[in-house]
Amino acid sequence: MTNLIPVNEPLVGKSETDYVAECLRTGWISSEGRFIREFEERWAAYCGMKHGVAMSNGTVALQAAVACLGLSPGDEVIMPTFTIVSCALAAVYNHCTPVLVDSDPDTWCMDPSRVEELMTKNCRAIMPVHIYGHPVDMDPVLEVAKRHGLVVIEDAAEAHGATYKGRRCGSLGDLSCFSFYANKIITTGEGGMALTNDDHYAERLRSLRNLGFRSDRRFYHTELGHNFRLTNLQAAIGVAQLERIEQSIAHKRWMGQAYTERLKGLPELQLPVEREWATNVYWMYGVVLRESAGMDAAEFAKRLAARGVMTRPFFLGMHEQPVFSQMGLFQGEHHPVAERLARQGLYLPSGMTLTEQQVDRVCEAVRDALGGAK
Repeated sequence: MTNLIPVNEPLVGKSETDYVAECLRTGWISSEGRFIREFEERWAAYCGMKHGVAMSNGTVALQAAVACLGLSPGDEVIMPTFTIVSCALAAVYNHCTPVLVDSDPDTWCMDPSRVEELMTKNCRAIMPVHIYGHPVDMDPVLEVAKRHGLVVIEDAAEAHGATYKGRRCGSLGDLSCFSFYANKIITTGEGGMALTNDDHYAERLRSLRNLGFRSDRRFYHTELGHNFRLTNLQAAIGVAQLERIEQSIAHKRWMGQAYTERLKGLPELQLPVEREWATNVYWMYGVVLRESAGMDAAEFAKRLAARGVMTRPFFLGMHEQPVFSQMGLFQGEHHPVAERLARQGLYLPSGMTLTEQQVDRVCEAVRDALGGAK
């Protein structure tokens, strides 16, 4: 049996309360203050990147990352269809066209073998997304990008601390983006960050997040930016959580292994994998119902809810989103792996306070629900 990291284990470093109290005591509560810089520098260093630019959330980090490339209307960004809407939004808001890739059936991330066949002369960037804590197989993506002169923007929002061949997710592309939303391994409530090793991209990101202010002359604008700033209060929470990230990742990995140990014998379920080249941080523990289950994820979720277990559905592919259909995007597209994941997949309770007793109860409910009792 895997050992549980108790949720009441003493915290590493100072608490969020200590650092937030410092903000309040000193009066540095807005988008200036020592915690902004410290959070940026420490998160960038943890991920193995030179620059960190804190943002108000992960969605705008993606939007700013695409914007800092200076792309033109009609330029294309390749991304998975099985992802959060933020990825496609980042391209569309910058007047670019998202080009969708189906999923790998085992990792659920984008299938790198499909990327090159979708490229046109208008392709400018690739946006791989590390899904539910497991990394994309990045070497083929990076090789194609290098050969064709494309920028790689990693969406590592769900993969805090995950590794690919020994390198942390978020250190593999030209730019990378993180979310620190409430359900992430590190959270600031809302919040995000873009990372890069490129000085020019870093300067552009800082300007775009702050109304287009220039570093050499304040209140002088040569382009329009946004207010994407993170507050010092939020950054203080992020610093406190970063100081115990290894503890948090260890708990997530325990959770994933504990679920797998208890569910691996069920023929009705496809469980998450961990490739030999990856460290999966199990941001969410997803399961996919096989056809032998005789039901879809919506029915399974109802059965689990009746047994006191709440779940969440998997992503619906971007090619099936009504808002993009109404815009004339992705007409007639069919991505069978992503469609199966959307209809047959859900994730089980995966929070940071999950206990061994709760895992046992969830798995008991899963077995009971698969048995067909109503």
